[in-house]
Amino acid sequence: MGFIYCLVLFGRWASLILFGFVPAWYSEFDKGIGLWAGNDPEPAPHVSSSARITSLNAAAGFSVPVGTIITRCTLPGTVALTFDDGPYIYTSQVLDTLGNNNVPATFFINGDNQQNILTENSQALVRRMIAEGHQIGSHTWAHPDLVTLDRAAIVSQMRLLESALVQILGYYPTYMRPPYFSTNDLVLRTMGELGYHVVNADIDTLDWANNSEDGIQTSVQRFRDGLDAGGSISLSHDVQQWTANVLVQAMIDEVQNRGLRGAVIPTFPCSKDVSFHAG
Repeated sequence: MGFIYCLVLFGRWASLILFGFVPAWYSEFDKGIGLWAGNDPEPAPHVSSSARITSLNAAAGFSVPVGTIITRCTLPGTVALTFDDGPYIYTSQVLDTLGNNNVPATFFINGDNQQNILTENSQALVRRMIAEGHQIGSHTWAHPDLVTLDRAAIVSQMRLLESALVQILGYYPTYMRPPYFSTNDLVLRTMGELGYHVVNADIDTLDWANNSEDGIQTSVQRFRDGLDAGGSISLSHDVQQWTANVLVQAMIDEVQNRGLRGAVIPTFPCSKDVSFHAG
């Protein structure tokens, strides 16, 4: 039994390092030998996750804090393309472009914004994101300004999406992006208690404001200017038509022309961290 324990433990950490999460079937396999796997069928809202995530990070030698704002990649030469507000009808085209260029991205997804995440199409898109090597993060259930909510409502926004992702994937992420980048002490403290890293961005393409054939060139230029200024985490939206049509490829071309490398936020090479909660 000791040998099996070590073998599974090694496999878990190998999965974390290579993929940024532990597959759902590992959680099932772990149940019989006492490894932490988050055995509840849905996240338990009364249990803080920050302590066990901190423990996992410490055991792996990682030090990305929870409940504090991250605005840039920590490793030189990397750029993280991130997309908010999906999944939606343009998400598939964004995934096609990323896949054609072999570039990973991070999708901060909602539960019920442009379309409900539990629809058959949305679930397929979320699974496709993971299958094609991308990462997901939470963008809350319904995209509210968290600063306007009390603690119970903030927790509810996170737990509703967690439960949906457990149904779809068997786990949920430890990274989140607050809608509108809006936080205060209560929001950050609550995210810390729930075990979440809070990710903003240092390149905002404002693609939502430039969603036209001509206007999207303004977002392309904002991305270039952001790279010139040393930015490394970009914000765009996979729910915008002209982001899918033009901006994604333009950002990839710019990154590659500069000799930079695309990265997903929770894992190598943008940062080092455990990026999942097992369901």
